[in-house]
Amino acid sequence: MSTSAHLIVGLAMSLLAPALNSGSPPPTVVIAELFTSEGCSSCPPADTLVRQLADAQQFDGAYLIAIEEHVDYWDRLGWRDPFSSAQFTSRQTEYNDRVFRTGSIYTPQLVVDGVRECVGSDRSTIRAIVADSIRSPHAAVRVQSVAVSSHLSVTVSIDVPAEIARRGVADVFVIVAEPGLVSVVGHGENGGRTLTHGAVARLLAPIGKLSQRDRAFTGTVDVAIARNWNIGNLQVVGVIQERDSRRILGAGAADSSFRPGSDR
Repeated sequence: MSTSAHLIVGLAMSLLAPALNSGSPPPTVVIAELFTSEGCSSCPPADTLVRQLADAQQFDGAYLIAIEEHVDYWDRLGWRDPFSSAQFTSRQTEYNDRVFRTGSIYTPQLVVDGVRECVGSDRSTIRAIVADSIRSPHAAVRVQSVAVSSHLSVTVSIDVPAEIARRGVADVFVIVAEPGLVSVVGHGENGGRTLTHGAVARLLAPIGKLSQRDRAFTGTVDVAIARNWNIGNLQVVGVIQERDSRRILGAGAADSSFRPGSDR
């Protein structure tokens, strides 16, 4: 497969264009991580709701980036979720150990900007915590993503405003996600159902870090593209997150694109 392509800049252009054209201030980008599983019967309503909220973008002053992160602890209970990963289970466990400290983890759990959580099917609470999150200052995150052959080259640039008080190191990483995936579940609590997903995380890849004093960052990472990914449908999210508190300081997104002459 080959196609001509352009370099896509997510946050700086596509997300902010309506606000810039209207003269209103740009929206605050808020990231919502939905910890979910195809083996959990309570998860499909949350998957649908979070996808609908992200598609509608009916948040005053906020742009919501919603990512499904499929955990693997349901896999032993009758159905192996094809999108599950121990990486996402570990991430959810870190949130519980460092932030929420409930002594247990569950699905569907929605974590907003790393420090607020609720049941992923609770519409009113989701809207409330997104509204609360935009009251905090956020870093500007710009993402450029280009696919060349079997690799994705991602550049993330960050400006951290002085009003963001930071504690210690902040990590920068990218999430590669694929929207619109569909599964026919063969067994388990959702056996016989056809499930349609939002933006499903394929992987998280570290790109760099900022010290407490750093106000700017630019870094590039190359990500191998798996054969079962739809290269024309990938979303790439750049995130800056405090290492200890798990507070997400900012996020931005871009779509992937082919460089002219590349093949897959």
